[in-house]
Amino acid sequence: MSTLSPFEIQEIDQTVLMWLDELQKATMAAMNQHLDVATKHDARDLVTNVDKSNEQTINKYIRKFDPDAQIVSEEGFGDKPISMAGHVWFVDPIDGTMNFYKQHDDFAIMIALYIDNQPILGWIMDVVNNIVYHGGPQMGVFANQLRLYPPENDALNQGIVLLSGARLLYGMFGYDEIAKSALGYRVIGAAGPSFIRVLRGQAVGYSSKMMSWDFAAGQVLAKTLGLIVSDIDGKQLDMLSSNIVLVATNRAHRDILALHRS
Repeated sequence: MSTLSPFEIQEIDQTVLMWLDELQKATMAAMNQHLDVATKHDARDLVTNVDKSNEQTINKYIRKFDPDAQIVSEEGFGDKPISMAGHVWFVDPIDGTMNFYKQHDDFAIMIALYIDNQPILGWIMDVVNNIVYHGGPQMGVFANQLRLYPPENDALNQGIVLLSGARLLYGMFGYDEIAKSALGYRVIGAAGPSFIRVLRGQAVGYSSKMMSWDFAAGQVLAKTLGLIVSDIDGKQLDMLSSNIVLVATNRAHRDILALHRS
Protein backbone atom coordinates (compact mmCIF):
# COMPACT_ATOMS: atom_id res chain seq x y z
CA MET A 1 0.00 0.00 0.00
CA SER A 2 1.29 3.46 -0.84
CA THR A 3 1.71 5.41 2.39
CA LEU A 4 0.13 8.84 2.48
CA SER A 5 2.02 11.61 4.23
CA PRO A 6 0.38 13.61 7.05
CA PHE A 7 0.09 16.51 4.59
CA GLU A 8 -1.73 14.32 2.04
CA ILE A 9 -4.08 12.98 4.74
CA GLN A 10 -4.84 16.55 5.83
CA GLU A 11 -5.41 17.66 2.25
CA ILE A 12 -7.89 14.86 1.56
CA ASP A 13 -9.71 15.45 4.84
CA GLN A 14 -10.05 19.20 4.30
CA THR A 15 -11.17 18.70 0.69
CA VAL A 16 -13.97 16.32 1.67
CA LEU A 17 -15.02 18.64 4.51
CA MET A 18 -15.50 21.39 1.91
CA TRP A 19 -17.67 19.07 -0.18
CA LEU A 20 -19.75 18.21 2.87
CA ASP A 21 -20.21 21.84 3.83
CA GLU A 22 -21.74 22.49 0.42
CA LEU A 23 -23.88 19.34 0.58
CA GLN A 24 -25.16 20.18 4.06
CA LYS A 25 -26.57 23.49 2.86
CA ALA A 26 -28.12 21.95 -0.24
CA THR A 27 -29.62 19.01 1.68
CA MET A 28 -31.17 21.19 4.38
CA ALA A 29 -32.68 23.47 1.73
CA ALA A 30 -34.05 20.52 -0.25
CA MET A 31 -35.52 18.85 2.84
CA ASN A 32 -37.97 21.72 3.25
CA GLN A 33 -39.08 21.62 -0.39
CA HIS A 34 -41.10 19.09 -2.38
CA LEU A 35 -39.27 15.74 -2.52
CA ASP A 36 -39.57 13.24 -5.34
CA VAL A 37 -39.87 9.93 -3.47
CA ALA A 38 -39.74 6.45 -4.99
CA THR A 39 -39.37 2.93 -3.62
CA LYS A 40 -36.61 0.45 -4.42
CA HIS A 41 -36.94 -3.10 -3.06
CA ASP A 42 -40.08 -2.50 -1.00
CA ALA A 43 -42.31 0.24 0.41
CA ARG A 44 -39.89 0.92 3.28
CA ASP A 45 -36.81 1.17 1.05
CA LEU A 46 -37.04 4.75 -0.18
CA VAL A 47 -34.97 6.90 -2.50
CA THR A 48 -35.43 10.63 -3.13
CA ASN A 49 -34.16 13.12 -5.64
CA VAL A 50 -31.76 14.33 -2.91
CA ASP A 51 -30.17 10.87 -2.57
CA LYS A 52 -29.50 10.86 -6.30
CA SER A 53 -28.36 14.47 -6.55
CA ASN A 54 -26.01 14.18 -3.57
CA GLU A 55 -24.45 11.00 -4.94
CA GLN A 56 -23.89 12.50 -8.37
CA THR A 57 -22.26 15.57 -6.79
CA ILE A 58 -19.96 13.57 -4.50
CA ASN A 59 -18.96 11.14 -7.24
CA LYS A 60 -18.19 14.02 -9.60
CA TYR A 61 -15.91 15.59 -6.98
CA ILE A 62 -14.15 12.28 -6.27
CA ARG A 63 -13.52 11.58 -9.95
CA LYS A 64 -11.94 15.01 -10.38
CA PHE A 65 -9.90 14.80 -7.16
CA ASP A 66 -8.83 11.11 -7.44
CA PRO A 67 -9.39 10.11 -11.10
CA ASP A 68 -7.93 6.59 -10.87
CA ALA A 69 -10.07 5.61 -7.87
CA GLN A 70 -13.09 3.34 -7.89
CA ILE A 71 -16.35 4.39 -6.22
CA VAL A 72 -18.87 2.17 -4.44
CA SER A 73 -22.08 4.15 -3.98
CA GLU A 74 -25.68 3.36 -3.17
CA GLU A 75 -27.77 4.80 -5.97
CA GLY A 76 -25.97 3.29 -8.97
CA PHE A 77 -23.76 6.16 -10.14
CA GLY A 78 -20.53 4.49 -9.00
CA ASP A 79 -18.47 1.51 -10.13
CA LYS A 80 -18.67 -2.20 -9.42
CA PRO A 81 -15.13 -3.09 -8.28
CA ILE A 82 -14.24 -6.74 -7.96
CA SER A 83 -11.34 -6.09 -5.58
CA MET A 84 -10.21 -3.54 -3.00
CA ALA A 85 -6.91 -2.87 -4.79
CA GLY A 86 -5.90 0.77 -5.06
CA HIS A 87 -8.09 3.68 -3.95
CA VAL A 88 -11.73 2.76 -3.27
CA TRP A 89 -14.22 5.38 -2.09
CA PHE A 90 -17.56 4.55 -0.46
CA VAL A 91 -20.48 6.98 -0.71
CA ASP A 92 -23.84 6.98 1.08
CA PRO A 93 -25.53 10.19 -0.13
CA ILE A 94 -28.42 10.04 2.35
CA ASP A 95 -28.11 7.39 5.05
CA GLY A 96 -31.51 6.91 6.64
CA THR A 97 -33.73 8.09 3.81
CA MET A 98 -36.91 7.19 5.70
CA ASN A 99 -35.75 9.36 8.62
CA PHE A 100 -34.79 12.15 6.22
CA TYR A 101 -38.20 12.06 4.55
CA LYS A 102 -40.46 11.48 7.56
CA GLN A 103 -38.56 12.77 10.62
CA HIS A 104 -36.26 15.43 9.15
CA ASP A 105 -33.67 14.10 11.63
CA ASP A 106 -31.41 11.12 12.38
CA PHE A 107 -29.91 10.84 8.90
CA ALA A 108 -26.38 11.33 7.61
CA ILE A 109 -24.12 11.73 4.59
CA MET A 110 -21.20 9.29 4.67
CA ILE A 111 -17.97 9.01 2.70
CA ALA A 112 -14.94 6.78 3.23
CA LEU A 113 -11.58 6.14 1.57
CA TYR A 114 -9.80 2.77 1.66
CA ILE A 115 -6.46 2.05 0.00
CA ASP A 116 -5.61 -1.58 -0.77
CA ASN A 117 -8.38 -2.66 1.64
CA GLN A 118 -6.96 -0.58 4.50
CA PRO A 119 -9.19 2.06 6.17
CA ILE A 120 -7.67 5.51 5.61
CA LEU A 121 -10.31 8.19 6.26
CA GLY A 122 -14.01 8.32 7.08
CA TRP A 123 -16.62 11.09 7.28
CA ILE A 124 -20.10 10.88 8.83
CA MET A 125 -22.04 14.13 8.61
CA ASP A 126 -24.89 14.71 11.05
CA VAL A 127 -26.63 16.97 8.55
CA VAL A 128 -29.24 18.59 10.81
CA ASN A 129 -26.72 19.53 13.51
CA ASN A 130 -23.98 20.34 10.97
CA ILE A 131 -21.39 18.15 12.70
CA VAL A 132 -18.93 16.02 10.73
CA TYR A 133 -17.33 13.07 12.51
CA HIS A 134 -14.13 12.56 10.56
CA GLY A 135 -10.63 11.16 10.69
CA GLY A 136 -8.71 7.93 10.53
CA PRO A 137 -5.79 5.99 12.01
CA GLN A 138 -3.17 8.56 11.01
CA MET A 139 -4.95 11.63 12.41
CA GLY A 140 -7.44 10.52 15.07
CA VAL A 141 -11.16 11.23 15.13
CA PHE A 142 -12.81 14.63 15.38
CA ALA A 143 -16.33 16.03 15.71
CA ASN A 144 -15.79 19.11 13.54
CA GLN A 145 -12.65 20.49 15.27
CA LEU A 146 -13.09 18.70 18.61
CA ARG A 147 -10.94 15.60 19.09
CA LEU A 148 -12.79 12.51 20.28
CA TYR A 149 -11.24 9.99 22.66
CA PRO A 150 -12.00 6.28 23.06
CA PRO A 151 -15.28 5.72 24.92
CA GLU A 152 -15.43 3.79 28.19
CA ASN A 153 -15.06 0.03 27.73
CA ASP A 154 -18.48 -0.78 29.19
CA ALA A 155 -20.07 -4.22 29.05
CA LEU A 156 -23.42 -4.88 27.38
CA ASN A 157 -25.32 -4.75 30.69
CA GLN A 158 -23.81 -1.35 31.46
CA GLY A 159 -25.12 0.52 28.43
CA ILE A 160 -27.57 0.96 25.58
CA VAL A 161 -27.37 -1.25 22.49
CA LEU A 162 -28.67 -0.12 19.09
CA LEU A 163 -30.25 -2.75 16.85
CA SER A 164 -31.97 -3.20 13.51
CA GLY A 165 -35.69 -2.92 14.16
CA ALA A 166 -36.80 -5.47 11.58
CA ARG A 167 -34.39 -8.14 12.79
CA LEU A 168 -35.14 -7.42 16.44
CA LEU A 169 -38.86 -7.77 15.70
CA TYR A 170 -38.37 -11.26 14.27
CA GLY A 171 -35.73 -12.39 16.79
CA MET A 172 -32.99 -12.82 14.19
CA PHE A 173 -29.26 -13.19 15.02
CA GLY A 174 -30.06 -13.36 18.73
CA TYR A 175 -31.07 -9.69 18.75
CA ASP A 176 -33.93 -10.36 21.17
CA GLU A 177 -31.57 -11.85 23.75
CA ILE A 178 -29.02 -9.08 23.13
CA ALA A 179 -31.73 -6.46 23.78
CA LYS A 180 -32.83 -8.22 26.98
CA SER A 181 -29.25 -8.41 28.27
CA ALA A 182 -28.42 -4.74 27.67
CA LEU A 183 -29.16 -1.98 30.15
CA GLY A 184 -31.41 -0.58 27.42
CA TYR A 185 -31.97 -0.84 23.68
CA ARG A 186 -32.92 1.56 20.92
CA VAL A 187 -33.80 1.45 17.21
CA ILE A 188 -32.53 4.51 15.29
CA GLY A 189 -33.20 3.30 11.76
CA ALA A 190 -29.98 4.58 10.20
CA ALA A 191 -26.35 3.45 10.32
CA GLY A 192 -24.59 6.82 10.49
CA PRO A 193 -26.46 8.22 13.51
CA SER A 194 -26.09 4.83 15.22
CA PHE A 195 -22.33 4.75 14.63
CA ILE A 196 -22.12 8.31 15.98
CA ARG A 197 -23.76 7.27 19.25
CA VAL A 198 -21.25 4.44 19.69
CA LEU A 199 -18.31 6.73 18.82
CA ARG A 200 -19.51 9.24 21.43
CA GLY A 201 -19.99 6.58 24.12
CA GLN A 202 -23.78 7.02 24.15
CA ALA A 203 -24.23 3.35 23.23
CA VAL A 204 -22.01 0.33 23.87
CA GLY A 205 -22.80 -1.32 20.55
CA TYR A 206 -24.76 -1.36 17.33
CA SER A 207 -25.68 -4.18 14.98
CA SER A 208 -27.62 -4.35 11.73
CA LYS A 209 -27.46 -5.79 8.25
CA MET A 210 -25.60 -3.24 6.13
CA MET A 211 -24.20 -2.68 2.69
CA SER A 212 -20.61 -1.47 2.44
CA TRP A 213 -21.58 2.19 2.00
CA ASP A 214 -23.51 1.90 5.29
CA PHE A 215 -20.53 0.79 7.37
CA ALA A 216 -17.33 1.86 5.53
CA ALA A 217 -17.00 5.30 7.17
CA GLY A 218 -18.14 4.08 10.57
CA GLN A 219 -15.60 1.26 10.54
CA VAL A 220 -12.72 3.69 9.90
CA LEU A 221 -13.73 5.94 12.79
CA ALA A 222 -14.69 3.17 15.21
CA LYS A 223 -11.47 1.21 14.76
CA THR A 224 -9.44 4.40 15.16
CA LEU A 225 -11.10 4.89 18.57
CA GLY A 226 -10.29 1.31 19.62
CA LEU A 227 -13.80 -0.08 19.14
CA ILE A 228 -14.26 -3.55 17.66
CA VAL A 229 -15.89 -3.90 14.24
CA SER A 230 -16.73 -7.33 12.80
CA ASP A 231 -19.58 -9.36 11.44
CA ILE A 232 -21.98 -10.98 13.91
CA ASP A 233 -19.73 -14.06 14.01
CA GLY A 234 -16.66 -12.00 14.92
CA LYS A 235 -15.10 -12.21 11.45
CA GLN A 236 -13.64 -9.43 9.30
CA LEU A 237 -16.15 -7.56 7.15
CA ASP A 238 -16.31 -8.09 3.39
CA MET A 239 -15.98 -4.58 1.95
CA LEU A 240 -17.72 -5.45 -1.32
CA SER A 241 -20.76 -7.26 0.05
CA SER A 242 -23.53 -6.97 2.62
CA ASN A 243 -22.70 -7.99 6.19
CA ILE A 244 -24.42 -8.38 9.56
CA VAL A 245 -22.22 -5.72 11.14
CA LEU A 246 -21.38 -5.39 14.83
CA VAL A 247 -19.53 -2.39 16.28
CA ALA A 248 -19.06 -2.30 20.03
CA THR A 249 -16.73 -1.72 22.93
CA ASN A 250 -14.37 -4.62 23.55
CA ARG A 251 -16.41 -5.94 26.49
CA ALA A 252 -19.82 -5.46 24.85
CA HIS A 253 -18.53 -7.07 21.65
CA ARG A 254 -17.51 -10.14 23.63
CA ASP A 255 -20.91 -10.24 25.39
CA ILE A 256 -22.86 -9.90 22.14
CA LEU A 257 -20.88 -12.61 20.33
CA ALA A 258 -21.48 -14.98 23.24
CA LEU A 259 -25.24 -14.33 23.13
CA HIS A 260 -25.37 -14.72 19.35
CA ARG A 261 -23.50 -18.03 19.48
CA SER A 262 -25.75 -19.38 22.21
